[in-house]
Amino acid sequence: MSDHDSQLDSTAGIRARIDTSKPHSARFWNYFVGGKDNYEKDRELGDQIKEIFPGLVDVARTSRQFLGRAVRHLAGEQGVRQFLDIGTGLPTADNTHQVAQRVAPDSRIVYVDNDPLVLAHARALLTSTPEGETAYIDADLYDPDAILREASKTLDLSQPVALIILNTLGHVADHGKACDLVTRLMAALPSGSFLVISDSTATSEGMIAASNEYNRSGAIPYHVRSVEEIAAFFDGLELLEPGVEQVTRWRAETADPAQVDAYGAVARKP
Repeated sequence: MSDHDSQLDSTAGIRARIDTSKPHSARFWNYFVGGKDNYEKDRELGDQIKEIFPGLVDVARTSRQFLGRAVRHLAGEQGVRQFLDIGTGLPTADNTHQVAQRVAPDSRIVYVDNDPLVLAHARALLTSTPEGETAYIDADLYDPDAILREASKTLDLSQPVALIILNTLGHVADHGKACDLVTRLMAALPSGSFLVISDSTATSEGMIAASNEYNRSGAIPYHVRSVEEIAAFFDGLELLEPGVEQVTRWRAETADPAQVDAYGAVARKP
């Protein structure tokens, strides 16, 4: 193990929960966006997949940019002041609370994840403007009731909330189950709340091959879906323009956005 790797698991109480013998999605993604919070197995797999499908690096980078545009729009144009970010992953540049609080310093953000390395870095997420608040929940997507119960300690769930689930629902193997989890979470939020989702999609042979290689690595599998399956997460909600689109093309800020195998959308609960 390198000196860098040794530093990563020096946090008391965390080492026993971190499995460095196989890749992990949060650390793997962190490597792809240029972060340093990853281990040798994550980097090895990342390099293998870059050879198979270099476009996955673009998916990682542009998905983060989509998050920024969505949060800026919700805070700036829609007046949202509460954000529930599930599957937040490891902190990098422009996390949800940073983007939201630059626009509206009184924004309140709750992050949800159950990865021990993310937990070890929670303090980096727990910075906030004096006017707002940022909290972190160690919880599982499969337990919406626990997420909502803990989130209610920071957020007022009688007022609109933006629910954000990026690059996470692919870990739920059954599409029907994934839709049910989203429905249960949105059902607890009031009218005027928003849903933000993006995920990698089975829209090229390269992405499918990369997904298969990742799933053979021993990491928790990630299932790329069709665009129609991504759209189904928004059933019953009012899609904001331009609807379900490639993440690069959702309110693009460039004239010729790149083609990527990741789709997302933002929708309002009527």
